[in-house]
Amino acid sequence: MDDPDAPGIPEGLSGLARRLRALPPSCGPVRLIGVDGHAGSGKSTFARHLAAALGGAPVIRLDDIATHDELFDWMERFRSEVLAPLSRGEAARYGVYDWVRGEFTARRESAPAHAVVVEGVGAGRRALRPYLACLLWMDLTAGHSWARGRLRDGPAQAAFWDDWIPAERAHFAADPSRPHAGLLVRACAEGYEVLPGPAEPCGTP
Repeated sequence: MDDPDAPGIPEGLSGLARRLRALPPSCGPVRLIGVDGHAGSGKSTFARHLAAALGGAPVIRLDDIATHDELFDWMERFRSEVLAPLSRGEAARYGVYDWVRGEFTARRESAPAHAVVVEGVGAGRRALRPYLACLLWMDLTAGHSWARGRLRDGPAQAAFWDDWIPAERAHFAADPSRPHAGLLVRACAEGYEVLPGPAEPCGTP
């Protein structure tokens, strides 16, 4: 039976957090938790809630890593700035891309905590999966996700979405994440439903 969820923690996440905390480390001392899904599927909101349920786990947003010129070709930077230091038990330090100015304008640090959440399109990519303790997939169809994203971002970002959608289609066609997800996450009216994924489920329910 799921644990009662603490105040402020959406329904379903306390038990998931307990399950993830029990996993063995996957990147040095860190349990790296990937949250992938289509753009607009609710990854960022879910990751924020999951991080709170994990006791304030750091969240690394792939929107900070990717750029206009490297929507998906950021793996080498991610490997050197995030994976390598975390695997040594050191803090990850990486540049934060400003999507308005089109350049890196800040740097961020993530400690090698017990669990670190990586969220964004491509968090379950082939090159990253060996470092993940668990891959979660936001189980919302591409069409519904993209419609939500367009509505969220408004007309000012219409041209970006016109470029993004074919790029995302090409990425997942070449390097699909959902078949490798241990758990599927579906947003509900109250909290989240967490279901076994196509791959071996992560941890013990």
